[in-house]
Amino acid sequence: MSTKKTYLLALLSALLLWLGWPPMPYTAPLLLFALVPLFIALENIRRRGGPKAGRQVFLHAGFTFVLWNTASIYWVYNAISAYNGPLVALPVSLIPFCLGPLLLTFAFWLHHRLQYDVRRWTGYAALICFYLALEYLQQVWDLSFPWMTLGNGLAATHQLAQWYEFTGVYGGSAWILLSNVLAFEAYRQFKQPASMRKRKFWLYLALWIIVPACLSLGRYLSYKEMGTPSNVVVVQPNVDPYQKLGSIPPWQQVELLTRLSDSVGQPNTEYFIWPETAIPNYADEAGIRENREYLQAQAFLSKYRNGTLITGIESNAHYDTKKTASAYFDPNRGTFRDNFNAAMQVENSSNVQFYHKSKLVPGVERMPFPAVFSFLDGVFAQLGGTVGGWGWQEHPAVFYAQSGIGVTPVICYESLWGDWISESVRNGAQFIAIITNDGWWGNTSGKDQHMLYAKLRAIETRRAVARSANTGISCFINQRGDVTAKSSWWKSTAIKSDILLNDQLTLYVRSGDLLAKIACLGSGVFLLVILWFKFGKKR
Repeated sequence: MSTKKTYLLALLSALLLWLGWPPMPYTAPLLLFALVPLFIALENIRRRGGPKAGRQVFLHAGFTFVLWNTASIYWVYNAISAYNGPLVALPVSLIPFCLGPLLLTFAFWLHHRLQYDVRRWTGYAALICFYLALEYLQQVWDLSFPWMTLGNGLAATHQLAQWYEFTGVYGGSAWILLSNVLAFEAYRQFKQPASMRKRKFWLYLALWIIVPACLSLGRYLSYKEMGTPSNVVVVQPNVDPYQKLGSIPPWQQVELLTRLSDSVGQPNTEYFIWPETAIPNYADEAGIRENREYLQAQAFLSKYRNGTLITGIESNAHYDTKKTASAYFDPNRGTFRDNFNAAMQVENSSNVQFYHKSKLVPGVERMPFPAVFSFLDGVFAQLGGTVGGWGWQEHPAVFYAQSGIGVTPVICYESLWGDWISESVRNGAQFIAIITNDGWWGNTSGKDQHMLYAKLRAIETRRAVARSANTGISCFINQRGDVTAKSSWWKSTAIKSDILLNDQLTLYVRSGDLLAKIACLGSGVFLLVILWFKFGKKR
């Protein structure tokens, strides 16, 4: 097979992955076969052999993954370009377009290195371990961007992902990868002469796809939501994010938010959820009770006896010393200062709770590896900033209301971290409040993907989700992952729903991303095997 044909096969895999990816409806099953053309191309490269075979494997796999990622998250360029212009947007966009795909390409390259020295199925086991481990790396290191984790691909067809309550999204990644392996092996047998074919691979493939799918559908149809009802309102003010920071005073934004809240609020409403940075005034947390917008919010809340407000807010804290990596010197006050993208809970009392967004967007909200680049603090201080970027906290939070209800505040990008949200659920959260501002991306598939991924958090934890997005899509998601009510894009509105507050813990909540951690251990073993065959066996 010529190089041109192998690249066409790699291109076909990229196309199938894109067609199966959210927000495409009903196409998720394509993911179960999408990598087969790439496997065929790589098999042909291995058969040709030669000293450059490894390089060709890397180039072909990289071609597939870069194209798939770029086609699926093109909106990253839109967001950066609208704010910084195309000259800045292009090089910055290349980081999410290429970095994650290149990591996944290493999984296929390592598999190629190992495949010559071990049995075929041992090599496949290594490939799955390498792939899951490198997906997990994209979740835990400072350049984190787990948007394209393969298990997220079932978000638009959540009826097939009900078993995420046991495994999380990495179970979905493993299911999709092994389905592709079995499909490729079935194809290989089909290409064999009739007398040499092993039809068992077709049976294995059918069982591996049908059994989990049927069990998931059965779980979806039979699952009964648990918990006590609570009336919740989510607000979508629809303030253009490129205008709100300069042209609309914070107090006017709060007036809009309270007016929308009152339009659907009921005497028994227990929660009002306002979006990310709904109060953009860099409020001093120590003096919040004297803050104008806080007093407006509490005056609004006084009309609802059992009401609690969770709102996004830009806040700050001051210290006598450089207490955190993100703190910088504020010459106006003579103190060190942290700025936070925060969530604040306000009640009909003097009690105020803050949570500081912790999963910060690399390069936008936080400089990756701040400890490594701490020597640049003096330079950034001259520019009014810090190497650390926005401040953050080390663990997720649970806001408790006077009624005893526990809710985990999740700010924007954080909704991609199932294990992070599970920690809050283990600590008592009975529902999930996602506050976000997806208007930066415009009317692209980014806003739809972000909303759909929230379904997976609902399934993993069996917690209802109340999602407030500044420009949309705001929605309610039940414990099965169904969107029970949602707003339109770019519309000023508020919606309400009675959600169920659950306090039961799923296996995934108890164990977290155990599957990914096992894959990391397996990857370490397989790397040692590769090193043994390369160096140790020659002795």
